[in-house]
Amino acid sequence: MRWMSPARLDVAIFTTAILATSSSVVGAASACHREPTEEAHVVRARDGRTIELADGRAVRLTGIELPSSSAARERARDTLNVLTAGRAIALSGLSDTPDRYGRQTAVAFAAGRGDGATIQALMLAGGAALATGAARDAGCTAELLAAEARARAAHRGLWAGNVIKNAESPGDILAGIGQFGLVEGKVRSVRQAGAVTYVNFGPRWTRDFAVTIPRRALPSFEQAGLPLKSLANRRIRVRGWVQKRGGPRIEASGPGQIELLEGTTAATSSRTATDQAPTP
Repeated sequence: MRWMSPARLDVAIFTTAILATSSSVVGAASACHREPTEEAHVVRARDGRTIELADGRAVRLTGIELPSSSAARERARDTLNVLTAGRAIALSGLSDTPDRYGRQTAVAFAAGRGDGATIQALMLAGGAALATGAARDAGCTAELLAAEARARAAHRGLWAGNVIKNAESPGDILAGIGQFGLVEGKVRSVRQAGAVTYVNFGPRWTRDFAVTIPRRALPSFEQAGLPLKSLANRRIRVRGWVQKRGGPRIEASGPGQIELLEGTTAATSSRTATDQAPTP
């Protein structure tokens, strides 16, 4: 038997248990399942979201992102290796055109026949990855967010640490510039400026955190029953890539990136403000 470090052995034990009970992670008929499926054999995980197939192709698992710390990324890769390396899996919705890194994107299933739990959901339920909130459709997005929520509630994997940033602390958010992150806070105002809608969390647009939504994305929010004006004075969680444009920014291109937190235990404290947030 090949020697494993205690950390990798822990990953192997945990992910094997998750795989054995995969039917409890998502329903037998996954919302992410879409025909046609293709069976493939995995050689190894290149990183925590990319697998290499026996035929030489690289597949990027859609709908998940990696945590920022190097230790968490190594754990994600080890977890994906345990779940897939040397196994037959099924791929659904495989893209026809590789990205600039030569990867095709797809949803992967632990069972070769393409039913049961997705590899993405297993990664999220184990606290090894983050949901992007932008999977192939609303049903798949909701399924992956729910898997992540189970890990978060159990403080499993990466959720044993502080993952979600406070919208009231722009400096902490900017420490993750260029990385995928989650931010929670109370919305102070929602304003449109040109082709962009700004969901503001503070009175100083040059310093405070804001979510930006391009005009082309507005119909998807309306169709999801989440009109942007309704976010004012509500607590939300947003996920996406952290940028700096004045203050810290995350662009939300779809409703799955924004979660309402009323009735839940939020990770950050609330702030009441009476002044009006300026238009950026």
